Amino acid sequence: MAKIKRTVVAAAGALVALTACAPAGYEPANPTAAEPVAVAAAEPSASAEPDASAEPAADAPPADVELTEKLVGKTVPKMGKVVTDEKGWVLYRFDNDSADPPSSNCVDKCAEVWPPALTDGDPQLSGVKADDVGTITRQDGTRQLTLAGWPVYRYIGDKKPGQWKGQGVGGTWFVVAPDGKKNLSCLPKGTPKAVAPPSDSDGGSDYGDSGYSY
Repeated sequence: MAKIKRTVVAAAGALVALTACAPAGYEPANPTAAEPVAVAAAEPSASAEPDASAEPAADAPPADVELTEKLVGKTVPKMGKVVTDEKGWVLYRFDNDSADPPSSNCVDKCAEVWPPALTDGDPQLSGVKADDVGTITRQDGTRQLTLAGWPVYRYIGDKKPGQWKGQGVGGTWFVVAPDGKKNLSCLPKGTPKAVAPPSDSDGGSDYGDSGYSY
């Protein structure tokens, strides 16, 4: 597996959105500095003495944390270039986050709806440049993957791999391209609402009201 070196790249300006583009059956609805993703492992030393200059290894994530083991850059119909995890779930970025310095502002209930793409620091890459991939440490101590400094997430409103119902949600969530930029090639009409957090006790009346109908 290729070793990855982190380089922060400033996000470029927004692409021009194309109109009249939505999945089949579309129905409008109401309207911390980046860390390297992987560090080169030290070669075994013949000396029994520990290397005092070596940096301590990162703490392993809790056993119950679901990790994103792979980032895959690919092209899908209508949307174009996207990034998915190893299971094919499309990943997103959030305008209220920051890429310089890289940081996440999606916590608590937000993170229930938009689960961060967590890592142990050594994801496999396909169609994504290693220099664009990094990590941040979240408030709970877990490590989240970034692309060009932007933290990336899944969306629980996507009910199967390959869906991208999170596109344009709240006017702040967008499918992320392999270079970390927002993919604006296919936007919904209006501003879709996010599904409700699972922890809400009101039954989640917004479930399925993401602006798309598949």
